[in-house]
Amino acid sequence: MIEARHLRVLRAVAATGSFSAAARELGCTQPAVSQQMKALEASAGTPLLVRAGREMRLTQAGEALVRHASGILAGLTAAEEEVAAIAGLRAGRVRLVSFPSGSSALVPAALAALRAAHPGTRVSLVEAEPPRSVEMLREGDCDVALAFRYGVGPDTWDDLVVRPLLADRLVGLVPEDHRLAGAERVTIGELAEDPWIAGCPRCRRQLVDVCREAGFTPRIDFATDDYPAVMGLVGAGLGVAVLPQLAIESVRPRGAVAVTVEPAVEREIVALTLPDLEQVPAVAATLDELTRAAARAAATSGVAARA
Repeated sequence: MIEARHLRVLRAVAATGSFSAAARELGCTQPAVSQQMKALEASAGTPLLVRAGREMRLTQAGEALVRHASGILAGLTAAEEEVAAIAGLRAGRVRLVSFPSGSSALVPAALAALRAAHPGTRVSLVEAEPPRSVEMLREGDCDVALAFRYGVGPDTWDDLVVRPLLADRLVGLVPEDHRLAGAERVTIGELAEDPWIAGCPRCRRQLVDVCREAGFTPRIDFATDDYPAVMGLVGAGLGVAVLPQLAIESVRPRGAVAVTVEPAVEREIVALTLPDLEQVPAVAATLDELTRAAARAAATSGVAARA
């Protein structure tokens, strides 16, 4: 195997014409140059230098290797500089996937802070709900996944790095002229006779489970993944809903009132990455900024920080 350090020595010998002059240029000893040239010739399997009087001259093989050495060393230098830039957060790329309410409530503040601190780091964003977002992470389609889960559940994240961010409580949403709009607290059972507007599939399943535990099956008249649409339907008096606090914080409802619902149900919001990716500086910085954004969100809303 030809080593880059040997190529540098060969190029210095070719330029100066002797081992001693090359040693002075490289800042090492003449025996060290000689030993490295022997090692390079052993790797090449053919002589690269011949002595002509007091000078060292290149053989045909040596000329060919020197000709290629410049490009090889230049490419290596460029690669080293690029890696150093990434390691120093002067460059780098992070592919982030997030669920919609996380995209609106947490991601903007995190990415703005990341750009201010490390303007050379680029972050791309696509949206996907878990479990699809977690699958994307495992399949190599993203570097960081913002995800959530209710309780322990069936999710298995043992192979991932889990950065807890928030405990996001489900909040009731009723029309402003609803009989319970002024109530301080509402049990889920008190809404048993109301028509329901359901949210994303996971939230929908959670709603059905909570209602079943309270002894009834909700009559779901409308179902939509779009939180503003849920709020609009509630505001129009077409039903009631339970939504994550983070979703309500990101889109202020009109014509609807948020009420505290008992029993309390929370979803855990986390940032996920792979163990090897956690060591990448740009990924680590992104996780840190998401953690800080979650702490700021917790300070100004009803969600609770986990970090």
